[in-house]
Amino acid sequence: MSILRVIKIISILIGVVCVALVLVAGVLIYCNAPPDRAPVIVEDDETVRVEPDGIVSFEVRGGESALSVGKRLEAAGIIKTRYFWYLLSRFDKAFIKTGIYQLAIPASQVHIHATLVAGRQVLTKVTIPEGVTLKKAGRILEDAGICAADDFLAAAADQDLLATYQIPGATMEGYLYPDTYLFPKTYPAVQVVTVMADTFFKRLSELPHNDTGHFDALPPEELFRRVIIASIVEREYRVDEEAALMAGVFYNRLKIGMALQSCATVEYVITEIQGKPHPEVLYTRDTEIRDPYNTYIRPGLPPGPIAAPGAVALNAAFNPLATEYLYFRLVDADAGRHYFSKTLDDHIKAGALYVKRSTS
Repeated sequence: MSILRVIKIISILIGVVCVALVLVAGVLIYCNAPPDRAPVIVEDDETVRVEPDGIVSFEVRGGESALSVGKRLEAAGIIKTRYFWYLLSRFDKAFIKTGIYQLAIPASQVHIHATLVAGRQVLTKVTIPEGVTLKKAGRILEDAGICAADDFLAAAADQDLLATYQIPGATMEGYLYPDTYLFPKTYPAVQVVTVMADTFFKRLSELPHNDTGHFDALPPEELFRRVIIASIVEREYRVDEEAALMAGVFYNRLKIGMALQSCATVEYVITEIQGKPHPEVLYTRDTEIRDPYNTYIRPGLPPGPIAAPGAVALNAAFNPLATEYLYFRLVDADAGRHYFSKTLDDHIKAGALYVKRSTS
């Protein structure tokens, strides 16, 4: 074979390779480009939501494969073809992060893939204060644009979730930890509740447990009892070192069958059950309201927690101070300090009845 013929063959091969490369590049560029159509809502897929201003909210489910994500992205019109998505996933070999993403559409597949691999979710900081009720927490979340308050309350009463966490109450009141969270906008309420409940049990596991043992060893009913007490302590105490004293008073009263007579439970009846404004002062007529949550007229614990207890109140409920006190009374409203006593006479001498203002 002559040199000229060899050169000709090589030239043809180079030309074929170049054409092939151009074609491949063209196909890749085409596949990487955004779809020609606008994103659509896929029936029965609540993880895709089209928001205003060209934003699409897309959720990557826990444990979902890259292939499944690509198929759903294609179905929703967010990417042009799932096959290029598969190619990217195999080439990158990085895991797609679970979560909800706010995708500015149109966008290239490479950009969307990089966003999901990096886990760049748009998160909103929201603080749920200690001592708030489910209703108040729902309003806070709704105001922050995380989820609708009604959806949050429905999720907190979901029977499957209650069974998952072995909560014997009618709702997850008291079991959603008050903390600062980072949530995506329009996050599913069930996910919000799950994150807050997981945080509650994580924080609970970190507390010291002296007289009661670790919470995992407690039956759900006993844990429920402790959470109820913690929620009452949360709404009563103002000075950290008094929380365990208050818990001790409540346990002492329970032991002898004495009514807890907690102002916080009466306030709960007025604000959460009757839907009235928080009272400045409690009157005798208030403490006589006939309701299972009113611990002035009903001995024992109320039917469930009355607020979200934080670390101090939870620690107090699990580690109460052993004393003979049966009473406490607010004696310094500015400092939030109480006087603790063993007898009713000493309690009466401590001064007039004060009602703590709501902190939420």
